[in-house]
Amino acid sequence: MNTQRSKQPAPSEHWVEKLDDGTPVLIRPLRQEDHERNRRFLSSIAHQARRLRLTAGLSGGLPSLPPQAMPVDDFQRRAYVALAHVDGCLQQIGISRYAGLPDSPRCECAIAVREEWQRKGLGTRLLRHLVDAARRSGYEWMISRDLSTNYAMHRMTKALGFSSRYLGGDVSEILHELDLRA
Repeated sequence: MNTQRSKQPAPSEHWVEKLDDGTPVLIRPLRQEDHERNRRFLSSIAHQARRLRLTAGLSGGLPSLPPQAMPVDDFQRRAYVALAHVDGCLQQIGISRYAGLPDSPRCECAIAVREEWQRKGLGTRLLRHLVDAARRSGYEWMISRDLSTNYAMHRMTKALGFSSRYLGGDVSEILHELDLRA
């Protein structure tokens, strides 16, 4: 079980990063005032994207909370939002989150990116910040349990050094694991 508390980023910490197409985005920790925006974001992404990115993720061994209701405490549960200016309005275009598994040195992650913002490197940037936060919190492993048809997640986790394996004899789900101690 992860009982070690490490220094977390200040709530005001944020990153402005350029996506692969040069578009600037703001990535920062999820705040209390973001919950309504996050709820709208999750309800706006396509059903297939929700199924691939959120149904399998954050499921095993955790309380059954919808992702938009998962509380964030900056230690056991962490989330980052990605925001961009679209037609003069600040919109949420992605989210990444992890949750610690009970009595375990592992945390499980999930990522969702609005369809028109995919294939620009946003998911990778969100996952990198999440990995860094999990390391700071003292987790030893980050896992992602996904449908085997989620090829975007396979490519992204492989590029970031995760190993992958099927769960038992079931080839419909795959487990991606990253050793955070390395």
